[in-house]
Amino acid sequence: MGKKQDLKIPDIPLDKDRTTQEHVYSRLRHAIMTGAIPPGTSLTMRGLADGLELSPTPIREAVRRLSSEHAIRILENRRMQIPAMTLGRLEELVALRITLETHAAERSLPYISDIFIEKLISIDDAMDRAIAGNDLDRLTILNQDFHRSLYSVNPNQVSMPAIESIWLQLGPFQRQVNEHVKEFYKIDRHKEILEALKARDAEALTAATERDISEGISRSGRQLLIQAVSEHQADGTA
Repeated sequence: MGKKQDLKIPDIPLDKDRTTQEHVYSRLRHAIMTGAIPPGTSLTMRGLADGLELSPTPIREAVRRLSSEHAIRILENRRMQIPAMTLGRLEELVALRITLETHAAERSLPYISDIFIEKLISIDDAMDRAIAGNDLDRLTILNQDFHRSLYSVNPNQVSMPAIESIWLQLGPFQRQVNEHVKEFYKIDRHKEILEALKARDAEALTAATERDISEGISRSGRQLLIQAVSEHQADGTA
């Protein structure tokens, strides 16, 4: 049974050129991608409407789109749920992240300038402050900003929609993993990415990007899931 709770859906700036339905979709998508709604959470149209302070009508299309992106799971009896993470699903999503993001990072390299590197350093410094202040919501957003900025500097890139689709599916679980960032993430791989960019070293860049993803969510995520299974089994035998 999924967890039920009062939804806290972060607001995002209103784009006057977007319809209400598009704004609702963007806001829900942002909430899921940044982990504002935990994995396993049960959803209802009424609960979403209350959380967004809207009628259910503009929410239905957003839910339909997010379910097609595997961010919301439609259950029987009109119930909905943020999908829970499993070991198999985690491994598949992480493998896709590594494949797409190492490609995107390498393809960005010809367009990297020293000014752009300074921009990434600024984001990374803000991440360090977020970790020190235990501001995990901001850490999640900044981490995505760091990677999105790096990949999008390539004016010819076409991979960001696919990459963000994976982030969307990982987002709720990524937020849980970030709660243990000091425990699992011992080496700041973003610093290695920055050094590789400064050296214009494609091999070092792809290696650092792969390590960042593997250590940032794969290794720590596996440990959290294994621990959760062990605790569940212990509760069942207690």
